[in-house]
Amino acid sequence: MTIPLLDYPLSSQNQRVQGFEQLGDEYPRQYTLDNVPMGTEMDEVIWAAYRQIFNEQQLLAAHRQSVLESQLRQGQITVKDFMRGLLLSESFRRLNYETNSNYRFVELCIQRVLGRNVYGNQEKLAWSIVLATKGLQGFVDMLLNGDEYLNQFGDSVVPYQRRRILPQRTQGELPFARMARYDAYHLDQLYSSGQLKRPPIQSIIDRSAAVYRRVLFLVPTTAVAALIITCFFAVTPH
Repeated sequence: MTIPLLDYPLSSQNQRVQGFEQLGDEYPRQYTLDNVPMGTEMDEVIWAAYRQIFNEQQLLAAHRQSVLESQLRQGQITVKDFMRGLLLSESFRRLNYETNSNYRFVELCIQRVLGRNVYGNQEKLAWSIVLATKGLQGFVDMLLNGDEYLNQFGDSVVPYQRRRILPQRTQGELPFARMARYDAYHLDQLYSSGQLKRPPIQSIIDRSAAVYRRVLFLVPTTAVAALIITCFFAVTPH
């Protein structure tokens, strides 16, 4: 018997407050299949989906899902199905699921799939129980088939961070997709798991110090030599 999703309080966040502002250029662009995009427009929809799920620091050609892209272009699957395929792909599992705790993974998925931050530790606990009992596929299915996702994005809209820009505030919400900064321990973890490859040693040697030493030696030497030559011609009778 699986444990149902536990109840958790809904804290007041921007996406839960009705907005009356007019959308402008500063607001996130919505990528959708409602207008039947073709060619480069379809490429933009696919790129937006990759960027939303993998974030820019994980966008590599090796992580592309060619079969899913072809099915989306041919109209065989919806955007929601494409998102499900990306979330269940081997690349996403290896880069995010296997390298994070259940709590952190739940937070990442809620941000990237539902377009908002978690309401608190109780929501992370509730979804972590779902992840532990139903597995990754069951967790992803519950997120995508939930009322919140269907009401906000439906079957044809690529998820995005909702209501990040607010007119009445001088600074909007920070984007979820921020470049990560790793210390030595986490870098070693990424290297050992194969997510990052160590660059060749010879390619990262800084040779600028030797050039600076030569310049610092040549400049005063040249100045002294010029001074000696000038003094020599000055004291030599014509």
